[in-house]
Amino acid sequence: MYINPAFKTDADSAWAFVRARGFGTVVAVDAGSPVGAHVPLLVASRDGTPTLEFHVARANPLHRVIAASPQVLVVVAGPDAYISPDWYVSSDQVPTWNYMAAHIRGQATLIGPGEAHAHVEALSLAFEERLRPKKPWSTSKMSARKLAAMLAAIVPIRVVVESIECSFKLSQNKSEADRLETARMLDWRGGAGERGVAAAMRRLQRPGKGGA
Repeated sequence: MYINPAFKTDADSAWAFVRARGFGTVVAVDAGSPVGAHVPLLVASRDGTPTLEFHVARANPLHRVIAASPQVLVVVAGPDAYISPDWYVSSDQVPTWNYMAAHIRGQATLIGPGEAHAHVEALSLAFEERLRPKKPWSTSKMSARKLAAMLAAIVPIRVVVESIECSFKLSQNKSEADRLETARMLDWRGGAGERGVAAAMRRLQRPGKGGA
């Protein structure tokens, strides 16, 4: 992942972004051809080493690809938006695109059936906590038959992280006036990605904020 130094983030901000987003694309290589899946992600650690956990349907061939070739790339993308040169206060500008993205590389292994239940519980709890004050859902609400069928239908996978790279391209290389006017125009446009980029740009204006 090429990262312009102006947009590079520190590891803490990168992981905060990945946790908040909680969703990404896992890419593995099958005989020279890339294979991917879009999955919710659980950020954890083992013996101090960052890990990601996710699962795919047993019918999805990705788990067989990973079993044979465990090196994976996980791409986590945040909001993105086109930036018109007309939105800058400064003249003589060019079009660009603002975005937030992280690339995570690591070695993936299949999680054994004995850990599948705990994996589902941990993954669902991570996202159920966002719905507080609603009481979190858990697998205890499922019948034993339904739970067994669900666990048999998935293959949990753990990635031991080797590296994380993250770029928050949010007009940091522009003047404060240009950034504020661009964020205003993005909000005026009103799309979900545009509003998300505008909010992230404003967070970067505040001291001590990492943009995630």
